[in-house]
Amino acid sequence: MATILYVDDEPAVGMIVEETLRRAGHETLGARHVPEALHLLERNAVDLIVSDYRMPGITGLEFLSMLQREGYDVPVIMLTGYASIEHAVQSIKAGAIDYITKPVRPQQLELAVDQALEYVRLKRENEALKREVMEIRSERQIVGDSLPIRKILQTVTMAAPTRATVLLQGESGTGKELFARAVHEQSDRRDKPFIKLNCAALPEGLIESALFGHEKGAFTGAIKRVEGAFERAHRGTLLLDEISEMRLDLQAKLLRVLQEQEFERVGGTSPIKVDVRIIATTNRDLAADAAAGRFRQDLYYRLSVIPMHIPALRERPEDIPLLAYRFAMRTAEEMRKKLEGLAPETLEMLQRYPWPGNVRELQHVIERAVILSPDPILPPHALEAERFGLTHAISGAGSSAAFRAYAPSVPSTDGGAETDDPMRVVLTSLDVNEAEKVLIQRALQVADNNRTRAAELLGISVRTLRNKLNNPGTA
Repeated sequence: MATILYVDDEPAVGMIVEETLRRAGHETLGARHVPEALHLLERNAVDLIVSDYRMPGITGLEFLSMLQREGYDVPVIMLTGYASIEHAVQSIKAGAIDYITKPVRPQQLELAVDQALEYVRLKRENEALKREVMEIRSERQIVGDSLPIRKILQTVTMAAPTRATVLLQGESGTGKELFARAVHEQSDRRDKPFIKLNCAALPEGLIESALFGHEKGAFTGAIKRVEGAFERAHRGTLLLDEISEMRLDLQAKLLRVLQEQEFERVGGTSPIKVDVRIIATTNRDLAADAAAGRFRQDLYYRLSVIPMHIPALRERPEDIPLLAYRFAMRTAEEMRKKLEGLAPETLEMLQRYPWPGNVRELQHVIERAVILSPDPILPPHALEAERFGLTHAISGAGSSAAFRAYAPSVPSTDGGAETDDPMRVVLTSLDVNEAEKVLIQRALQVADNNRTRAAELLGISVRTLRNKLNNPGTA
């Protein structure tokens, strides 16, 4: 079960210890003094040490100090023939996990060893769980040093210790849940539940039960009592994701719960008191919805005690390199793939793209590029050509402006400084096929009819360019 080293200068005591431990199923190593014990430690993996308190030369207490100095993380049970509170206190203060008085009784020794090994197991398990929690929290860490992000994080820090409701508004993919978790983890509720309920993902008939729970027999299929999100989030935080999708009649019930901090299960008659902090998110303009009658104004005011607008990724392009590097290195680590970083040209292209899907889209793009690219430095061509080339240039705005936003710059024909003016195209029509034809012809003109260069300018492959030239009118 475990490898245990015993250190005692009395052979008779050593025999009792060894026989007891082996009978309990452990492997044993014996030493008569500390130098011999250290020699064995250098050559063997030891789970536990049973050491005498007083030995000639180096004592048990000095042995404990040496183990700590040398970095041995091995628990020690101290044996002493001089039973006293003083010796026990000295042993524990020096780092011993337990102590046993002589003469050694086998049952006492076996019990102490079992308890020590269980303590070590639980300690290591706890440390492993802490590492996992830190890794999870690291995954959830908000990455960014732009001014908009710094302002939001400052608001999070001020709002977290309070009980005030928080309304997070922003486009899909901006990371609203991350900010909600940041509020929870910086509050005094951090060790309590963080419950998430997506109001848009649940069927209308189940939202009320999901929020408040239901009693057995409350409706067809209710075969037992079920606790809702509010009960499960007691003393913690409840995240109501996409709150704008909630029915108006449920909004009235939610408002009552927020005001009175109590509710009734579906089919129930007894009020249930709860202490829950509410954070809501939406990708819509909730104030406009409230003004238009699509959302209760009184609930809007109750939810938006502390409103926060999460900026779109295009509004903080300076954060894109940090995010891209983080996603890339994490994906490479998961794949056990060597990756040193991203090429400057790749980062430049990422910063010029408008990112309609925000951080979530960036994450997927980087993950795909790392998976498919064999290069240690992620090059521009590892990114999806259609995403960063012609397709988005046309569909993004219907004019050259979107294309120029992330098309690579080209040298001027007179040998001067780099400029993007040669690729400037003014479109007078929003016809997709016509716009594509104009862009291709302009790229060929700039590239002096070099199809490879023209394809690079357009951000597509030579094969795609050839197909479009051979089959005009196919978008």
